Amino acid sequence: MKFPYGISDFDSLITRKFHYVDRTDHIPLLEEAGDQLLFLRPRRFGKSLLLSMLENYYDLNKAQRFEELFGKLAIGKDPTPEHNRYFVLKWDFSEVSPQGDSEEIKRNLYDYLNDRISIFAKYYRATLPDPIRINPENALASFRSLLGAVQQTNHPLYLLIDEYDNFANELMIRHRPAEESRYQALLSGEGVMKALFKSVKAAASGQGLKRVFITGVSPVAMSDLTSSYNVAKNIYLREHFNALCGFREAEISDALSAIGKECDLTESQTGEALAMMRT
Repeated sequence: MKFPYGISDFDSLITRKFHYVDRTDHIPLLEEAGDQLLFLRPRRFGKSLLLSMLENYYDLNKAQRFEELFGKLAIGKDPTPEHNRYFVLKWDFSEVSPQGDSEEIKRNLYDYLNDRISIFAKYYRATLPDPIRINPENALASFRSLLGAVQQTNHPLYLLIDEYDNFANELMIRHRPAEESRYQALLSGEGVMKALFKSVKAAASGQGLKRVFITGVSPVAMSDLTSSYNVAKNIYLREHFNALCGFREAEISDALSAIGKECDLTESQTGEALAMMRT
């Protein structure tokens, strides 16, 4: 059994035949839950792999590889009509440095967003009718150019945001006046995060953005963003999404049993390992 330790790339995980606990049966439930969703879990819980799975499922450029990637999974047997119908744009805010004052953080964020939009433009250049204009000073203008290009096609945009609260949390946990001041500058008034999520909200109102899926650790930053982004449905407390990522005890037990057989362990030894994990 090959365990994908530290691998959050669904494509790589499947094609290299690593162990994968199938969560694709939740895709129809997610589509029914709403167009803009917020899902919170602790760090190291599999949220990034979840987003990568959704990215591969909805990406129009992966349509020819649907059977290869999903054919042996639950959703491959009964896919929804929306599979491989979207442009997919993915942002991971854990890659944005929280260092510096509010202007430096804004520049870090804008540089990151522009990089992601540039990658998007190259990846979908065969489908987009017009080039996307990258504004080096204003990533929100770059995002609007992306939306304009998407609107000229027959495919909507799916925006995936991983660790939406990462650098905001980094500022909060330091508990120093300077960090608190920077946190307020980012998320209050016309702070850069408020401006960004205001743009996302506007984009979902007929500007080419159809679906948004956001992951994070805490609802605090989203609460502070409410006036700018009050449209996301919180699904993290809904019972039928409890197993959306992470592992059930039965799944861990099955994996340990398989490992035990491969390593010639006794049932008693694998049982001890499971008991240790419970504590």
